[in-house]
Amino acid sequence: MERARLDRDGKHEVRTQPGTWASIRETLKVGIQALLIALVVRTLLFQPFNIPSGSLIPTLLIGDYLFVSKYSYGYSKYSLPLSEYLPIKSEGRVWAAEPKRGDIAVFKLPKDNATDYIKRVIGLPGDKIQMIDGVLNINGKPVKRERIADYETIDPYGQATKVPQYNETLPNGVVHHTIERDGDNGFWDKTELYTVPPGHFFMMGDNRDNSTDSRDLANVGYVPFENFVGRAEMIFFSIDEGTPAWQIWNWPAHVRWGRLFSTIH
Repeated sequence: MERARLDRDGKHEVRTQPGTWASIRETLKVGIQALLIALVVRTLLFQPFNIPSGSLIPTLLIGDYLFVSKYSYGYSKYSLPLSEYLPIKSEGRVWAAEPKRGDIAVFKLPKDNATDYIKRVIGLPGDKIQMIDGVLNINGKPVKRERIADYETIDPYGQATKVPQYNETLPNGVVHHTIERDGDNGFWDKTELYTVPPGHFFMMGDNRDNSTDSRDLANVGYVPFENFVGRAEMIFFSIDEGTPAWQIWNWPAHVRWGRLFSTIH
């Protein structure tokens, strides 16, 4: 057994036992392997995101944490972590599979190619999109919507209120909920006719009167296929708006337990 001994000044000289360095090396090796596995999973398979805004209410709520599948649409330079800081000029996608109408997808904002946005795919390349009196029109036909029970939410002044809620059925049969906070007279409820360019997609929020999306050509506009990061798949955690997720002592009262591990439609 190795012992500490006195040096020339009478102080203890600490000596490492033979197995200590081997143990440290093994710990470092395991740590590096874990980091590499996490990097591969995040880059190629699933990436976690949290929802900071209410543009997809009632489908996604502020405080939802979700997994986004990176492989669903193939891979572009925006599939890489911190892609905005990488000197990569390549375009296009590898193993590409185009988004389907109705998908909820994360993409890089075309305006800066860096900010992560999440919206629903509404228009495909070549589609003509228009909002007429609150009704979504695709290729000249109004999308079916059915009024259901009002949705309880918070108005811009922080007061509880109820707003009209609809089941909207897209042309491919995807059914999802939308809300109209300002009824059918909101700013984006009457728009110009948009024609989606080749290789681009038209994205909208389910909270139709509180979503900055492709209807706003100056700030979002048409989204290039290359900018897609992945498809939203599952909510793995959800906590009330305004409650930090790290405050675990608040979880019993503030976690939305019924939303955990629910799939996203």
